[in-house]
Amino acid sequence: MSFISVKSLCKSYRIPKPSTKGFWGEIVALLKRQHTTHIALNELSFAIGEGELVGYIGPNGAGKSTTVKILSGILVPGSGEVKVLGKTPWQHRIETVRQIGVVFGQRTQLWWDLQVIESFKLLQAIYKISDADYKKTLDTLIEALQLAKLLHVPVRLLSLGQRMRCDLAASLLHSPKILFLDEPTIGLDAVSKLAVRDFIRRLNQEEKVTVLLTTHDMDDIEALCPRVIVLNEGKVYFDGPLENLRKKVLPERHLIVDLLPDCSSIEDIHATQIKQEGSRFWLSFNPTVTTAHEVINRIASRYAITDLFVQNPSIEELIAKLYKEANL
Repeated sequence: MSFISVKSLCKSYRIPKPSTKGFWGEIVALLKRQHTTHIALNELSFAIGEGELVGYIGPNGAGKSTTVKILSGILVPGSGEVKVLGKTPWQHRIETVRQIGVVFGQRTQLWWDLQVIESFKLLQAIYKISDADYKKTLDTLIEALQLAKLLHVPVRLLSLGQRMRCDLAASLLHSPKILFLDEPTIGLDAVSKLAVRDFIRRLNQEEKVTVLLTTHDMDDIEALCPRVIVLNEGKVYFDGPLENLRKKVLPERHLIVDLLPDCSSIEDIHATQIKQEGSRFWLSFNPTVTTAHEVINRIASRYAITDLFVQNPSIEELIAKLYKEANL
């Protein structure tokens, strides 16, 4: 059974049209406001199984946050069927929220003027967590997310990275089976970002928590998500392993090779030169046409190599090409 099942999901919003300029335009707009319809989700369908960690990506306005809000029971769709652990989120909100955790990167579920630990205690009361379970879970989260020095600090005095770690802990106090993460690393410094990524990975692998990760940080996707769902205009554009997306959109590999300083050019090597800096060359080749072994042998037979390594194009290049080719 799928932990999350979405079938033919639709959601639209009415947006007021801007009024005509001038006094009479304002009067007409006041008396008879005109609207346009924005379709956020259009026959969206996908399923996520127990223990999966799925990246949910797409350009701004694709419908990612709207999906998360519907799955959390915050929004009601126009039509379609959604099941989270077998229940419809907006019809069974109390039962659903006991089994899910939600983190919105640009919002906090903590109380702004309270100390962090007081917010945690309020959440314990809201979710009716027993003292024994609360203490056990909190101790684990404090150690994993390094929260010991933050517990007695008012939330408003936390840095963004500190608050995000506390928000993650708050969303997990009731030991949910599913975690929805909407931009959880937005604005974080490198150290905080790596700490959050490592925690999410361990949570998924060790606790078998199902995770849906929505983000514009493609490094998060590459580091964490074996499977990605690409959304465009409220529809699924791609759903599958990240490696399959690479093969579909950007199958090329990059070869970076250092030659002796007296080598100023490189030719006839069955690869495309991307750029050159001194005696370092960046090359591109398609492994389905020419293998890395063949390219390296051809270079080695003509030039003196001091160093080289093969890599995939960055995830940012992959997504940029995907968006460009599909007009996302």
